[in-house]
Amino acid sequence: MIDIVVVGTSLGGLQALTVMLAGLPNTFPAAVVVVQHRHKASDNTLSFFLQQYSTLPVGEAEDKEEILPRRVYLAPADYHLLVEPRQAWGHRQGRYGGIATLALSTEAPVCNARPSIDVLFESAADAYAQRVIGVILTGASQDGAKGLAKIKARGGRAIVQEPATAESRIMPEAAIASVTVDWILQLQDIAPLLVNLCQSAVR
Repeated sequence: MIDIVVVGTSLGGLQALTVMLAGLPNTFPAAVVVVQHRHKASDNTLSFFLQQYSTLPVGEAEDKEEILPRRVYLAPADYHLLVEPRQAWGHRQGRYGGIATLALSTEAPVCNARPSIDVLFESAADAYAQRVIGVILTGASQDGAKGLAKIKARGGRAIVQEPATAESRIMPEAAIASVTVDWILQLQDIAPLLVNLCQSAVR
């Protein structure tokens, strides 16, 4: 079962995200959490812009916000966005209760970026293990490669945009060089695969 899809992108990401989000139906069963590198003084107009292309609700993540399915969460400008695992409610049958949450941090930039894709991906891997898919889109840095490697190490899956189709191929190429990627796809093929992986997992 896939509970969360984490997405990282930088240069060219606006256009790439519109294509990817437009391909996800309003029945998409997982949460989608996105880091798009942007200027630290950016306002929340990114969420309003992307909402035009998405049938899923799109909004900037808030500190301690619960992660719910069928929603798109964006990292706010100048904050790291992390996933915090659900908390144990008791030891009965070793089960856990509650819902994983998002956390915002003003720790130092990672890979010269805040928000950092690596920070989101690594925390998602810790919280969700094999129930997470990491997606790297176009970008002009190596941010995300380390985080995608951790997702794979914890049993999750890795999707990378075909570098030849990216506005900037640096980020996808760095990920491919660092990780045994499950799928390298043209941009328009990523959403259909996500739908297939996530919806087939809940049947």
